[in-house]
Amino acid sequence: METYHGVGVVYEDNHLLVVVKPPNMPTQADASGDPDLHSTMKAYIAEKYQKPGAVYLGLVHRLDRPVGGLVVLARTSKAADRLSAQVREKTLARQYVAAVQGSAPAQRELTDWLLKDERTNTVRAVAPGTPGAKDAMLRYACCGGAGGLSLLRVKLYTGRSHQIRVQLSHSGLPIWGDARYGGGRPGEQIALWGAHLGLVHPTKKEEMHFDALPPMDQAPWRSFGAEVWACEAQTVL
Repeated sequence: METYHGVGVVYEDNHLLVVVKPPNMPTQADASGDPDLHSTMKAYIAEKYQKPGAVYLGLVHRLDRPVGGLVVLARTSKAADRLSAQVREKTLARQYVAAVQGSAPAQRELTDWLLKDERTNTVRAVAPGTPGAKDAMLRYACCGGAGGLSLLRVKLYTGRSHQIRVQLSHSGLPIWGDARYGGGRPGEQIALWGAHLGLVHPTKKEEMHFDALPPMDQAPWRSFGAEVWACEAQTVL
């Protein structure tokens, strides 16, 4: 896999760019001024294809800054519109692997109402119908356990801010290394990874599926070993 300033390039054509965002890189520019995925990949296109002037690259979905994994970017406005429609219609399939604290059941569906505090950029689960709250749904399957942790394959059905982190924590399964919602300690990297993307190509109308493993040499992934590979192969309905 080709890499550019730490970003892995999984697939590209005239309409799509599928990449692996490294952990702790913002998806788009923020107040920190740190290098972000969107700007980095615009520079990649400009450099690779020697494009003068502004480069178009549409941002269709995001990953939280500490979370690494697969992201699809649109190289044309047509692709951006059609991929954004897939996000709205919930046909852009996003699945994750997560290592959580505690013993998880074999399968579970979580439905909550989430409220975001824009001042602190934090999200919490609240009572249904709370003003400003949005419904959130995910499903997970447990792939195994090690050292007091459970390995989950998670599928999103809504795309709320910090959704997986908040819903799993609220259910009693905080993600290992999550400093904001899981009691992660300094030096720990959140164990949440964007492992799978499924989409319909915006012009060819073909189904496309992409998979990427988390960094297997890092904690806690290395403690699960082959179970992570098996978890990657699972489909969460």
